[in-house]
Amino acid sequence: MARAYASAVIPAPAEQVWELVREFNGLPDWHPAIASSEIESGRSAGEIGAVRLLGLPDGGGAIRERLVALDDTARSYTYDMIEGPFPIRTYRSTITVFPITATGQAFVEWFGDYDAEAAEESKLEQTFGGGVYAAGLKALVERFS
Repeated sequence: MARAYASAVIPAPAEQVWELVREFNGLPDWHPAIASSEIESGRSAGEIGAVRLLGLPDGGGAIRERLVALDDTARSYTYDMIEGPFPIRTYRSTITVFPITATGQAFVEWFGDYDAEAAEESKLEQTFGGGVYAAGLKALVERFS
């Protein structure tokens, strides 16, 4: 298994950041690489097992992800990618919002563990860590600045 990782300090209280990030169907509201999101399977966005269909900009494809854990106390959720344009066998990702008690800001950590051919791991680490996680966290920093 390989891991991609990104983190950032967000200039807002953890509760405020979590309110935005928590919405499993809300990625288009803050992530620049997600054009649309729709919950499938007749579940609510906060229900374990909910599946979101993410549309990429300019018709660049779609990604389906299933919510597997949601913890409001820990300000964290975990999801599996069940369909997408990436050469992976499995993929599980977690985003967590921590309070920085000294400053009143938030520390957000986003990572994903995935199984892929060894030759693909470096490229996927860049795609997920830089292209997905870091880009989303940068957008959060800008939104709350």
